[in-house]
Amino acid sequence: MRVFAIIPAGGKGKRGGTETPKQYLKFQGKELIAYAIEVFQKNNLVDEIIISAEPEYFSLLEEIKQKFHLTKISKIVEGGIERQDSVYNSLKAIKVNDDDLVAVHDAARPLLPNDILTKAINTAKEKGNALVCLKARDTLLKGGHIVKEYVDRSEIYYVQTPQIFKYGDLMKAMKKAYEKNFIGTDESMLVKALGFDINIVEGSMLNFKITTSTDIEMFEKLTHQNQ
Repeated sequence: MRVFAIIPAGGKGKRGGTETPKQYLKFQGKELIAYAIEVFQKNNLVDEIIISAEPEYFSLLEEIKQKFHLTKISKIVEGGIERQDSVYNSLKAIKVNDDDLVAVHDAARPLLPNDILTKAINTAKEKGNALVCLKARDTLLKGGHIVKEYVDRSEIYYVQTPQIFKYGDLMKAMKKAYEKNFIGTDESMLVKALGFDINIVEGSMLNFKITTSTDIEMFEKLTHQNQ
């Protein structure tokens, strides 16, 4: 059973308030996406890494691959309009067995702890899939300008990545979604729609997604402290 990591990197990063897509912003001389890729590069359970991106960034990604010795990157493929399209393009580009594992990870989650990645992969090997999630810790409520009601947080999780599935299951879920003209916000939603139980693996606050200018500022501080 081989393990393939897919990192969709086609987002525009508009919510970050920058002209350059956030995954290509530099922090301490290294692009954000390089931090995310390095986690998979260094994990002994990962065999190959596939990046989906806009063609205009292919040459930059090749430079990043060479500069930071990201030898596990086997393909850089064209992304799609939606995240789902980018992942699907990556799935079509690789030669795998149905039982091989595919781990999809956000390019803007650069601080995934290695032990969580390892646990997620091992869980998927044992149970068929794994979804990294962060259990809700704060009080949750529904409302607009005023509080309408409070929500029981005991079974509430924030979905993170990686999301790991058998290639055959994920490809089947993708094709089914396209047949129904359905665009999901993540892969687990598509696989769940096929009737599969999805196994939760506890995530980490460090594994936050860099989306807004505040997230960028926080990551800048974290990387500066580690220098």
